Amino acid sequence: MKQDAKELILQPQAEGTGLNSILETAAKESVKSLFIDPKKLKSDIRKNFTVYSSSTDSDVVLTDNLKEAETIVSQGKQFAFKLKVRENADIKKAVEASKLGAIAVIVETVDWKIIPLENMVAELHNHKTKLLATASTTSEIQTLFGVLEIGVDGVILKASSTEEVREGAKVFAAQRRLELVTVLVKEIKDLGMGERVCVDTASMLSFGEGLLVGSRSNFMFLIHNESGGSKFTSPRPFRVNAGAVHSYTLLPNGRTKYLSEVESGDEVLVVSKDGSTRSSVVGRSKIERRPLRLVKAEFDGEFGGVLLQNAETIALVGKNGQPIPVTELKVGDEVVALVSRVKGRHFGMAVDEYIVEK
Repeated sequence: MKQDAKELILQPQAEGTGLNSILETAAKESVKSLFIDPKKLKSDIRKNFTVYSSSTDSDVVLTDNLKEAETIVSQGKQFAFKLKVRENADIKKAVEASKLGAIAVIVETVDWKIIPLENMVAELHNHKTKLLATASTTSEIQTLFGVLEIGVDGVILKASSTEEVREGAKVFAAQRRLELVTVLVKEIKDLGMGERVCVDTASMLSFGEGLLVGSRSNFMFLIHNESGGSKFTSPRPFRVNAGAVHSYTLLPNGRTKYLSEVESGDEVLVVSKDGSTRSSVVGRSKIERRPLRLVKAEFDGEFGGVLLQNAETIALVGKNGQPIPVTELKVGDEVVALVSRVKGRHFGMAVDEYIVEK
């Protein structure tokens, strides 16, 4: 299974203008696939999506019959196999469909039990076929992606309103695992006074968790929360002393925001040292004048930096997963960061354009 390609697929439950609104919202929320009869889609809308249906005019043809799957393959079409799991013997059909080249196996459980899905994940884990499951509500998305800690490859969300599409996209975005890397610290420099932002979340953050922060949107450092405290302060596991006001931080929807713009009621993306993510509400954001320290690092020819308050409670995350206070950081240390290909942002959205940031 393709564990690096989690996917949210939409199954619209509306007609007419309601359907058009759902499709427009889906495109804006970067939904790439639909479960829908292609006849219901205008050509200019269809080009934005991969379409799954039982129609042979679909991009991926749905079937629940292995013989029919063989015919679809012989016609040069891609197929996905629908399967109702009533007993463990049904799982063998999923394996057979995978051997025939199924793009995906779409599983439904008769009385909604997690155990059949766990068995399916275990069986298909080393196959290229995606495992998809259907969610009737957005609250089921997180459960499905957490099965066996590996999770299904995609969730088909039944949506009857634009609000459900937006909520589903938000929940889905917060489930993804980021590909963090270790970067080499090349320069550390005290800069004097400046304004920094302290973000207090409405969640208790665990060891290894923090916010991604950086002066460049494609090179952000994992700044650890204050759960460890210091000899001068008590632990504050809800807090990330994040960085200077101009810095970017990553949001659950994949966009960025300047730290100076973060305020109570916003949602930020909490990231763990292993790349797992979750959304957290901001309870308070404090901007205060403090002494700042510049940290510059390099990864594969790319350079990035972050301005942090020069205090022992502010820490980056080392390659071993342990926090390194900025006051103890040295040139040559390796710390965890997110480095991406996309060079620029436009109102927080990633855009691939020519841009130089120094």
